Order: sequence, then structure tokens, then C-alpha cells
Amino acid sequence: MSDKENTPKQVEQKFPSEIIDLPSEGKIYSPDHPLSSGKIEIKYMTAKEEDILTSQNLIRSGNLLDILLDSVILTPGVVADDLIIGDKNAVMIACRILAYGADYTVVLTDPETNEKFEHTFDLSELPYKKVPDNVKLNSDNKFEFDLPVSKTKITFKLLTGKDEREINEELNSLKKLNLSNAREITTRLKKCIVSVNEDSEASSINNFVDNMLSRDSLSFRNEMNRITPDIEMSQEVEIAGERRDVSIPMDVNFFWPAEWV
Repeated sequence: MSDKENTPKQVEQKFPSEIIDLPSEGKIYSPDHPLSSGKIEIKYMTAKEEDILTSQNLIRSGNLLDILLDSVILTPGVVADDLIIGDKNAVMIACRILAYGADYTVVLTDPETNEKFEHTFDLSELPYKKVPDNVKLNSDNKFEFDLPVSKTKITFKLLTGKDEREINEELNSLKKLNLSNAREITTRLKKCIVSVNEDSEASSINNFVDNMLSRDSLSFRNEMNRITPDIEMSQEVEIAGERRDVSIPMDVNFFWPAEWV
């Protein structure tokens, strides 16, 4: 019998998976990008992913979510860094639903009585916020906006997972100098603006952002929010006999429900 015949055969494991629709519908990505289809395939979480969730080193690093998503994404050539933030949020919610179901129980506080109560959100009912029909798309994540006060034309992009990670790293560095709170808005603006009056030099963009008029900054951030596809992270909750729209809190039990510990 040959050595080859004596070699144990490795069993290829196939995990159940789902095709997830993206809030962007793929319109933000270039035509040759795997996500331009508007869909992504992710697998159900396994014990391997639970190891990731409980790794104290990963929790401290701040990269736990990206590593978790990279572990469940099956679409070839796609990593968490590629996803625009709204699509990444949708994949995160889908991952949690596939792992532990759509029910997400948290403790809320009645703002009038300050009493705490449990409420279960249904994550499967969260709607998508899509790109408005009147937004001009050119499938390479570039958009134009004329600032209302200075009349400056800027070109900008929607932030990706990679951009968000780099922003957080920069803010953490500034935090050591006690400057993170003072520079969070400008740090984000510098990352998403790609040209000012067709000037794409980093020094020109940085100088412009540092001196941007407040009204222009607010208008631009409102426009970013208006066109950014995402998943709506809020639901109506009955509090003191009234239906109120409540943002879904993302606590430590989101990916690790208490009943599973």
C-alpha cells in the first residue's frame, strides 16, 4: 500500500449558509466587484466563531467584529473592510439572527419613572434604508455636493469598514493626547471627502476641512446621512402607554445572549 493511500483523507465540511440582500443593492460598488450584485453569502456561526467572541485579546484589540464577519463571509474576494458601513451593519444583524434568532432582549429605562423593564426587539423586522432615487450613482462610491454657504464643490465617498477602522485607530491615537473629542468630526470629514473643487491633494482637503464653515459642515453631514444606505436600528416600544421609537442598544449580549452563557 502506498504512502498516499495511508494518508488520512481530510473531510471537507460544508456549513449551512444564507444569501443576504444588502441595503446598498450593490449600487455603490464597481461593476467588477463581487458585491455589485447587491448580495453577500454568509455562513451560520459555529463554535469557531464563539471562540472569536470570547477571545479577550480580540475584545481588547477592538477588531473582534471585523474578524468575526471575515470568518462568516463566504462570498469569494470579500472581507469586512470592503463593505460600506450600512452594508456591514446589515451583515452583522443577519449574522446574529442566523446564530441566535431574531429575538433580542434588553433592559430599557422608562424616562419618566426611571424604572427598568425588559423588552424584546425583533431583529428580523428592521427595515433597510436605501439610496434615494434622486441620488446620482456612478457605481464607484463617488458623490458630488455643493456646499450651500461657500459654494464649494466637493466629491465624497461613503465610508467602508476599512475607513471606519482607520478612523478609530486615529481617534485612539488622539485620545492619548486628549484630543479625540475635539477632532472626531474633522477626522471623519477628511476620510470621506476625496476632492475639493476637483483638487484631490490630501493637504488641500485637510486644510479645507479644518476651516470649513459650520453651516457647510452640518449640511454636508446631513446629506451624507440622507444618501447612506443602512439598516434602521430602531423599533417602536410601548412605554408608559405610548408607542415610542427607540434605538436598539448594542450591549454585550448582542452576540452572546445571556441564556447561552
